[in-house]
Amino acid sequence: MKINLISLVVPAFKQEKTIVLNIESLAKTLSKLDCKYEIIVVVDGFLDKTYEKAKKVKNNNVRVLGYKVNLGKGSAVRLGMLEAKGDIIGFMDAGMDIESSSISILLDFIKLHDADIIIGSKLHPDSIVNYPIQRKILSWGYRTFTHLLFGFDVRDTQVGLKFFKRRVVRDVFPRLLVKQFAFDVETLAVAYARGYERIYEAPIKINFRDTSSITSKSFWRIIFYMLWDTAAVFYRLKILKYYDMAK
Repeated sequence: MKINLISLVVPAFKQEKTIVLNIESLAKTLSKLDCKYEIIVVVDGFLDKTYEKAKKVKNNNVRVLGYKVNLGKGSAVRLGMLEAKGDIIGFMDAGMDIESSSISILLDFIKLHDADIIIGSKLHPDSIVNYPIQRKILSWGYRTFTHLLFGFDVRDTQVGLKFFKRRVVRDVFPRLLVKQFAFDVETLAVAYARGYERIYEAPIKINFRDTSSITSKSFWRIIFYMLWDTAAVFYRLKILKYYDMAK
C-alpha cells in the first residue's frame, strides 16, 4: 500500500498545559515517516487558552481549527476528519496519555493487513498499559455490550487512536451523529455495517496520568450516557436504518 499523505486529527478540550508539547511530539514522530503528513488540531470549545497556544506553533504541516462552545469529542473529530486530505486519516486524543510512537505501529499494521480500519487496543498482547481499575471496569462491560449489539469482533473500541482509509472516512463520517460518549462505537458500527469489515487491533503504549479524574458520581454518569448513546446507535442502525440513508 502506497501512502503519500498521512492526516492526524487531534481533538483537544482544555489542554492548554500540554497542547504545544503534544503537537511538537506528534510532529517529530510523523516527520520520521516516509511520506508527508498533516496535523489538524480541533479545539472543542474556547474554554481556556488551548486554541491560542496551538495557533502559535510554527509548523506548516499543522492546522488549528475550533469553535467557541464545547460540543464533545465526536463533533471535534468529525470536523477534523472531513477536513483531512490524507490517503490514511486518523485521530488521536490530546493529553499525551498515548505515546506518539504508537502511531508508527498502527500505520505498519494498516499496510500489513491492507486494513480498512486500524485501532489501538489496550488488550493487544503486545500493548504496554498503565490503566486505573475504574477504566478497566468500564472497558470490560462496554466491550461485552457492544459485541452483543453490533457483532464486530473488536475487543477494545475506546482507545483514542484510530486510522482509516480515506474512502472509509468519506463514506462513514458524514453519517455520524454522536457527539460524546459512544462516538467510537458509532464509528465502528456504521463502518462495519457498510461493509468495511477489515478492522484490526494494534498494540499501543498508554499511561494514564490523571487516575483520579473519574469520581464515584461521574463514574455512574458516564456509564449511563455511554449505554444511552450506544442504544441510540443500535436503534438508528438496526431499526430505523438511518445510516443507510444519511450522508
